[in-house]
Amino acid sequence: MTTVTLSKTRLFEGIWEGVLTTHDNESTEPKITVTHLQEAVPDVTLSGGSEPGEWLLRIPVPADKIADGVQTFVISDAGTGETLDSFSIVAGDALSEDIRAEVTLLREELDMLKRAFRRHCLETL
Repeated sequence: MTTVTLSKTRLFEGIWEGVLTTHDNESTEPKITVTHLQEAVPDVTLSGGSEPGEWLLRIPVPADKIADGVQTFVISDAGTGETLDSFSIVAGDALSEDIRAEVTLLREELDMLKRAFRRHCLETL
């Protein structure tokens, strides 16, 4: 079990940000790896936070990694190999078709519920 936890703070302007907390009160900077399709993501930074044992993690999302479909980035403890967190970016035509299909399904279900409710109201009068 790791002595490190990671909490996402935001994804803003192409940079994923989070707070890494070490629970053993070590002042040494933890070793973190970030991968996409088992390839290391460059330019990951870790800087001291406002509290002891707290570190600010910044992961710039490389533009060449953004493509149609789902792109998943895995954040791991380099020492133990344990996965701390991950994040995914979904883009492209597949996404728009999925969203349209879901909206269509929701509309159909809402129409079904409206008919059932109206039928119920007529039957209880």
